[in-house]
Amino acid sequence: MNVDPRNPVAVAQALIACPSVTPEEGGALALLEGLLRPLGFEVHRPVFSAEGTPDVENLFARRGEGEAFVFAGHTDVVPPGDIDRWRRGPFSGEIVGGELFGRGAVDMKGAIACMVAAVARNPSLKTPLAFLITGDEEGPAVNGTRALLEWAVARGDRFSGCLLGEPTNPEALGDAVKVGRRGSLSGTVTIRGVQGHVAYPQLADNPIRKLPAALAALLDEPLDRGTEHFQPSNLEIVGLESGAGAFNVIPGEVRVRFNIRYNDRHTAQELMALVAARLDAAIGPAAYQLAFEPPNGDAFLTPPGPLVELVSEAIEAETGRRPELSTSGGTSDARFIKAYCPVVEFGLVGRTMHQVDERVAVEDLERLTRIYERILERVARL
Repeated sequence: MNVDPRNPVAVAQALIACPSVTPEEGGALALLEGLLRPLGFEVHRPVFSAEGTPDVENLFARRGEGEAFVFAGHTDVVPPGDIDRWRRGPFSGEIVGGELFGRGAVDMKGAIACMVAAVARNPSLKTPLAFLITGDEEGPAVNGTRALLEWAVARGDRFSGCLLGEPTNPEALGDAVKVGRRGSLSGTVTIRGVQGHVAYPQLADNPIRKLPAALAALLDEPLDRGTEHFQPSNLEIVGLESGAGAFNVIPGEVRVRFNIRYNDRHTAQELMALVAARLDAAIGPAAYQLAFEPPNGDAFLTPPGPLVELVSEAIEAETGRRPELSTSGGTSDARFIKAYCPVVEFGLVGRTMHQVDERVAVEDLERLTRIYERILERVARL
């Protein structure tokens, strides 16, 4: 496919046409390699593996010597869902009414297209640059950005700062820059009992009777009141499971699944201990088992400084809006990048991400490209 790298709409259409549902590469990384090599980038496409997870192909491209400014993102997308519900095919890249349709249009092939176009439009730019593109952001996130960063640093690469192109704007381009993310911790409480016949409750121990006290302990007191840059941490119950499949059987256990989104007042380890202490006090340590999923990373903040300011200036110069510095939302690969260099996130409007008929305004692709151009100009002056 002959694609003009200076045209973000054409690049976005070509990327959307690649069915790169996690963990499939789908042709998206091959397309990017074909666009970046003529722009002077050395391109690598390492594949990483880990037990219990699918192999994932990634892309790392760089040009110039010294610390590189990084454009980061992912070409993998979530499944399209019921294809018959789409007005246009999820991998068609069709433009209807000034909007580009397709899975990944917003999250986040559109932003990657704008990154490529911004670089292609400035051939005289001397700033060392890198592209850090994964195929595992929507999946387990084991063989993607984290592994790719370790690989790049091991070969001697260093980074001055990073712009991650996740869809950060709730309503309009220029609304918000993500300067941090909350941590995420998931766990399961298994309340134990003794299974038995409902007609002979004295011979059984119904664990559901302990459930109200356990839930009250988990949900009663707020974890905190928030901080200067973060909203209050919150614990949400996301699943309850019990029952032996018959009305005349008292179950032997009940399971409570929960997730905590937490700010920079906590670490995952501290919250694990806090949850256990609450349950101990409510139902006793012998009444339950507690298991946690591997933490996705603690909360982090990129404090106000040169990177945050130059990104905010570029957005305001193009849109007339001074973006909010936000830490809301879910997790992103910024949680891995922040250990290597300052990182901020700015991309498209996220209203339709992961939805049927995911789409982006064509005008926003051009405007985001101009914002990225302005960012590159400012990075060159640092």
